Amino acid sequence: EEEIQIIIHHWIRTFDIKLGWIKDFDTFVLNYVSSFASTVFIFDTFRSSSKLINTFTGHTGWLHSIDYSTFDCDQLVCSGSNDQTVRVWDVDNNKQIQSFNGHSSFVFCVKFSLYHYHNHRQNVICSSSYDKTIRFWDFKHNKQLQVFNKLTDGVCGIEFSPFNGGSIFVLWFI
Repeated sequence: EEEIQIIIHHWIRTFDIKLGWIKDFDTFVLNYVSSFASTVFIFDTFRSSSKLINTFTGHTGWLHSIDYSTFDCDQLVCSGSNDQTVRVWDVDNNKQIQSFNGHSSFVFCVKFSLYHYHNHRQNVICSSSYDKTIRFWDFKHNKQLQVFNKLTDGVCGIEFSPFNGGSIFVLWFI
């Protein structure tokens, strides 16, 4: 346990790392980004041992974004990368369940849409890219739903507004 804590603290200070929490703060999601590998690690940090639970590999470029959500009792993580793909991972069985290849440049941000799930029973991810597009993907039926492609610059971030039930999304350029 102490060794894992030392490694985590070293990674946080040394590398470009993004941190997040899932499953009501029981599990720790770590997005580790390096120039050589792109891997999502999931650690159990609130039990007696801070053990590694899952490792998701498959991207061939740096990870820029991860998101977590639960759909029909399935715990899922989505990720966006320099390899121009959006990937969806099942946390419980440690498998990639979907990969989307529609972007023509780096994928900067990915978000699950709870609005689509609660209002239309669709399993949707929104992704933004340096290719100046925002795309909506139905990851249950493996299809692209919509593309916004009249943007003037690469889109670094997206977020669904908590107002209006999440039917509005916000984007920004940096």
